[in-house]
Amino acid sequence: MIELKNVNKKFGSGQTALDNVSLEINDGEFVFVVGPTGSGKTTLIRLLIRELLPDSGKIIVDKEEITKKNYKKISALRRKTGVVFQDFKLLWERTLAENVALPLEVLGLPGKEIKNKVNQLLDKFKLSDLAQKFPVQISGGELQRVVIARAMIAEPKILLADEPTGNLDPKTSWEIVKLLSDINSSGTTVLMATHNADIVNSLGKRVIRLEHGKIIKDEKEGKYER
Repeated sequence: MIELKNVNKKFGSGQTALDNVSLEINDGEFVFVVGPTGSGKTTLIRLLIRELLPDSGKIIVDKEEITKKNYKKISALRRKTGVVFQDFKLLWERTLAENVALPLEVLGLPGKEIKNKVNQLLDKFKLSDLAQKFPVQISGGELQRVVIARAMIAEPKILLADEPTGNLDPKTSWEIVKLLSDINSSGTTVLMATHNADIVNSLGKRVIRLEHGKIIKDEKEGKYER
């Protein structure tokens, strides 16, 4: 499903974000990516949605090399890859329902179909009562559930979550992780970048640890080492 081959990425400041990274993530896996701030976690996610290109190496998503310079399937890539951001990236002037609907509007689906899909997903994520509220009117945990709903509305094969519990209290963090686990159980591949040691150590999932842009550990049932 996801494969990186000898991927390198530096920024203009000379900072090394990823250093000769190679890894494979299979269909249906739930993988934690851990490491200190600046270790390359967010860069990895940005590369997987082709928001960035590597300086060298190959990235293959769903059997397609997305690092080709003439790659013309960015919209298709982003349909199959949902993203959950720590800072939400919601449109604050739109209602929650309108935010969730946005990816389907971009795809050009009929209005009635969009409305039905949005209502079904909001109900599934226990957000129906909040559908007509604006982001400023709800809590951080509710906002993150909206972001996950938006990421899942087009039924992607892959869900990338960048610090989805970073600004949440412990109870709400566990609710978000339970939601991500349920999504994974339905067949979606989940990659979650996190600093939350308690969550990583409790779930017993695969853990990839990055430091200074290098993979220093990759364990099938790993732990977060502080």
